[in-house]
This record gives sequence, C-alpha cells and structure tokens, in this order.
Amino acid sequence: MNFQISPLSDSEFSYLYGAREDQLSDVGAMRVTADSQPGYPCRVSLRDAEIGETLILLNYSHQNERTPYRGSHAIFVIEGAKQAMVPQNTIPQVLRSRMLSVRGFDAHHHMVAAEICPGSELEPTIRNMASVQGVEYLHLHNAAPGCFAARVDFCAN
Repeated sequence: MNFQISPLSDSEFSYLYGAREDQLSDVGAMRVTADSQPGYPCRVSLRDAEIGETLILLNYSHQNERTPYRGSHAIFVIEGAKQAMVPQNTIPQVLRSRMLSVRGFDAHHHMVAAEICPGSELEPTIRNMASVQGVEYLHLHNAAPGCFAARVDFCAN
C-alpha cells in the first residue's frame, strides 16, 4: 500500500504572514523566533526552522469533523512558508527525527487504532496501520507535546 504525507496548505495561513502583533493576537496567534534547531517544526514546509527564522504559533483544528475525536492544538508555521511537495512513500526529515503518535481514523472520523513510534520507524508503522481493518487515514502528532504534524492518506498506486 502506497501512502502520501500531506503538509498543511500555505493558503490557510498566508493572511498571517506579515500581520501586526495585534492582528495576530486577535486570532490567538503570536510571532516567535526559532532559537534552536531542531525545535520549531513548520507544518506547511515540513521542515525545522533555522535559528533566527520567524514563525507564527497558532491553534490549528486538525480534526474538524463532528465526532468525539474533534481536536485542535498549537502548531508552528514559518512566516512566508510555501507548501512542501512530498513525493509518495517519502518521510520528511522533520518527521524522522521525532517520537510520533500515529492515529488511525475510520470513514466516520473515529480513531480506531493508535501507536507511538520513533520517526525512524514511521514507514513500517504507516504500512502496519494501513492493514488495520477500518483505518482510512492517519494523523501524525509529535508524541511529547501532542501537536499535529501531518496527515497520511493511502493510495492504490
């Protein structure tokens, strides 16, 4: 089973790029500067920010469906980031270097499977989750802070 890891779309966040601090505050966001690397994973570019890069820290609804699993959490987006193009069956380095929570959802957006794995073991974990009955797609979260990292969809070819 092939898989596709999808970053968030830059179009969802472009209105925040260059916004004044009061405008960010009005939407519950703030500007931060990366002071270590790794440490500030961008959900749009799917890379860690370089030291000195500015990011927007905001709450993001990663599961909007009306189920008990509806959820949101804080994420980082590098200011001005463009959406990464991730080839099929490829794990970006930003995911390989972290402990991840892999959550499997069914067609009704209910969580039906979950595992924790080091990012270095993400590919076999994705392939294993694809074989779990009812799993339609996956959400990846950074395990310790719990923030959403990316979505994984399964592809026939």
